[in-house]
Amino acid sequence: MAEWNAYYQNEDEEGEQEEGEQSGGDYKITGRDSLVFLVDASKEMFIKGEDGEPSNFDMTMQVVRTVYTSKIISSDRDLVALVFYGTEQSKNPRNSFKHVYVYHDLNEPGAKRVQEVDALRGEKGAKLAAETIGSGETSLGDALWCCANLYSDIKLRLSHKRLMIFTCRDEPHGGDSVKDRQARTKASDLKETGVVIDLMHLMKPGGFNISLFFCDIVSPPEDESEMGLQLQPSDKLEDLQKRVRAKELKKRTLARLNLCLGEGINVAVGIYATAVAARKPGSIKLYRETNEPVRSKTRTFHTQTGSLLLPSEIKKAQYYGGKEIVMERDEVDAIKKFDDPGLFLIGFKPMEKLKLLHHIRPAVFLYPEEDEVKGSSCLFSALLKKCSERNVFALCRFISRRNYPPRFVALLPQNEELGEGKVQITPPGFNVIYLPFADDLRTLDPPQFPSASQTQVDKMKEIVSKLRFKYRSEGFENPVIQQHFRNLEALALDMMAPEEIEDLIMPKVDQIDQRLGPLVQEFKDLVYPAYYNPESKPAAKRKTGQSMNHQ
Repeated sequence: MAEWNAYYQNEDEEGEQEEGEQSGGDYKITGRDSLVFLVDASKEMFIKGEDGEPSNFDMTMQVVRTVYTSKIISSDRDLVALVFYGTEQSKNPRNSFKHVYVYHDLNEPGAKRVQEVDALRGEKGAKLAAETIGSGETSLGDALWCCANLYSDIKLRLSHKRLMIFTCRDEPHGGDSVKDRQARTKASDLKETGVVIDLMHLMKPGGFNISLFFCDIVSPPEDESEMGLQLQPSDKLEDLQKRVRAKELKKRTLARLNLCLGEGINVAVGIYATAVAARKPGSIKLYRETNEPVRSKTRTFHTQTGSLLLPSEIKKAQYYGGKEIVMERDEVDAIKKFDDPGLFLIGFKPMEKLKLLHHIRPAVFLYPEEDEVKGSSCLFSALLKKCSERNVFALCRFISRRNYPPRFVALLPQNEELGEGKVQITPPGFNVIYLPFADDLRTLDPPQFPSASQTQVDKMKEIVSKLRFKYRSEGFENPVIQQHFRNLEALALDMMAPEEIEDLIMPKVDQIDQRLGPLVQEFKDLVYPAYYNPESKPAAKRKTGQSMNHQ
């Protein structure tokens, strides 16, 4: 008979489970993301830039390779395809379309695909592309139709469908009104089926005018912060990679819930994890002879008879008052259920009531889900505005999932921040701060040490001010994880040796010494007594019982 405690998870495990779902994605519930790269293969794409800059085609292949490798690491179940249009050769399902070459159909990325994309990079890649696919007539309508067939052939559940067009030609059909109309019609059909079409337009002499043709092809921006990005062409690899990364990374919700503001007033919201700890992927057990993944099954047997126990025959038990209380699984579920998942507004508190010591686990982010309940964005925005104006936070009861225990949380308002070019830096919404229960707070008895003098404190302040720098979390990578994936990449791609990584968390001793100058020695003189060297090894202790003098 199973113990009661074995049926419950503790809070830490719940947090880790939520983080794991956010980083890996719950594909059974949400489905898989899909991304199709539709790349222009015209001769203009292969023209090199000034001062040895790579061609637009070469930049595109580098971006495709980066997305492939990132998908393999972060979400290898997602589907990716690579299609060329404006080609001389034709290769597509049933060869229905001329001048369209499906280099990779919609499937999970792998090492072989990365190698095939690598083969198209650089001067050798340009020659191979000319031999394999060539450059010919252009019909974007046929290319979009081919991409629609790729989606329709997939029998899996897809949560998000995105198509990215890479080109440096703002009039791909040279003013042919028939082909333009056909492309607009097919783009409209794709958008009606839920496919988001993005334009990754590249720099060309004379500039790229999106209003000539592509303004009718691409999907409207998902928010106002993307308006500027749609108008400016990319002329550098870094800009193109940044734009593609922002588009292809689809944030998955941890949960979609209702925020109850009162009797019958519900706002649909999504819960997002803004930061998740990067971890090495778990090991997968393989069958020795075939190297195929092994599925493990757990079965419970009776300890005395050895017969197989069905789930309905397994009971839960709790010892209380010296008696064993036996319960059915349904009864345990009923006891565990406090209420349906959701957020229930209790009231509002001044911001100064929220203390640093209330932080017990990473916060999550709250954002409205207009698709679930109409009017949610408007009411959510009004609540956010008033909380921010009055400098208060909302106190709520929060149940994240079915049969999860309730938690008290503070909804901390966060206003939108825009950077250069009106690009969104910080989104508007509420940070969900988990509040501690009484037994989460403990009284500590810290050890007593001598207090530093004011002179010593002032000298340390000088040192700290010299060593200050603007911290950016994305500027520091975990060297262990980076090396792990470099090793896997080298093994999968048959590389001679893994790429060298730079350990960015190691202190830059030379720069530190240059900044501090004599301050370190001055601080040592103030803190340590004369003739004391803190770097010297301590003297060996004399063993107990060792005689001092020998008579």
